[in-house]
Amino acid sequence: MTDAWTFAAIVGLACVTVITRSFFFISSRRWPLPAWAERGLQYAPIAALAAVVIPEIVTVQGEFIDTWKDARVFGALAGLAVFAWQRSVLWTIIVGMAVYLPLRLALGW
Repeated sequence: MTDAWTFAAIVGLACVTVITRSFFFISSRRWPLPAWAERGLQYAPIAALAAVVIPEIVTVQGEFIDTWKDARVFGALAGLAVFAWQRSVLWTIIVGMAVYLPLRLALGW
């Protein structure tokens, strides 16, 4: 019974997703957004990224970190510094991981 409910839920969610996303393609005319919505959507990627990344950096199992020996903090700070300097997402990832991995793997932080 659980498998049938799971399958039905997946199919139902897929249908809702396809239908709601199709409205923009079905219409023959353009759907303009109000200026306030366009302005707000400019901040959506930054807000989503902050909502996902920052809790991952500063918490462990839902609790704030209580030690400075955390590789994630140093990797994030290094990545932030490189991004402020170069404005390159690729270099941010490379440098952040280059700091994070040795601290995590070699020191066990």
